[in-house]
Amino acid sequence: MKIQQALSHAKSRLIQSESPLLDAELLLAHVLVKSREFLITWPETDLTETEQQAFINLLEQRIIGHPIAHLIGSRAFWNFNLEVSPDVLIPRPETELLVEIILERLDENNLLLADLGTGSGAIALAIASERENWQIVATDLSEAALSIAKQNAKNLKLSNIEFRHGSWTEALEGKKSNEQNKKQNNELFDAIISNPPYIDKTDKHLSQGDVRFEPMQALVAEEKGLADLKQITTNAQKNLKPGAILLLEHGYQQGEVVRQLLEQSGYKEIQTYNDLAGLERVSIGRK
Repeated sequence: MKIQQALSHAKSRLIQSESPLLDAELLLAHVLVKSREFLITWPETDLTETEQQAFINLLEQRIIGHPIAHLIGSRAFWNFNLEVSPDVLIPRPETELLVEIILERLDENNLLLADLGTGSGAIALAIASERENWQIVATDLSEAALSIAKQNAKNLKLSNIEFRHGSWTEALEGKKSNEQNKKQNNELFDAIISNPPYIDKTDKHLSQGDVRFEPMQALVAEEKGLADLKQITTNAQKNLKPGAILLLEHGYQQGEVVRQLLEQSGYKEIQTYNDLAGLERVSIGRK
């Protein structure tokens, strides 16, 4: 089987995919350890039996719905590739809006930021790569997710990130010292960012597409998807410096209620940003 034949075969079988040719190219490029450009330039190249079987195996998994990112082990985000696995949410393009807002709103030196529920580390790593003089604390309740985030930081050679295990703001509690005799103080941050679970457990989209194979704890929240947004909005106050900002990604229909949550928790200068599709995606408030 030649490259051209393999791609044609895969495209004909990926009838439920929104981008069958792209899927096929990504899988074959991964198997051959080549770029997609190589496939286009050398379509008559013969596959070895091992390469052909590896490609077919990946194709069969894609046909039943496994995400491309899980099959090839990576996903593009910002201006780099991240390692991903079924233990983390696959980074979405709309989440880059959080990074864009932070870089636009904050330009001071030596700032301290927190990324709650970091997953693969996408948000924290993107910010850290653009602002080497900032310090980022990235947290997650999942040890498996933190392991992947740490590996991504290592791959990108980023050292201005500290990873912590814990649930939301609990991971931001000050460290104990002998002098304080176990007394804990809250660290104060210039900004706290989070892309928490915000999907209602009854949402029909949870049984469709890639999300079927992603960790539900990174997608679904109680109280119609609002439980974690409420918890972060309420508890982040004690970890923010005066004038610091909280940024939250949320569902496109949750903008109004998130603005209400921010107002009820005492935030000022509340604002919602739309994503590239024109949908309300990120809301912010200032302490």
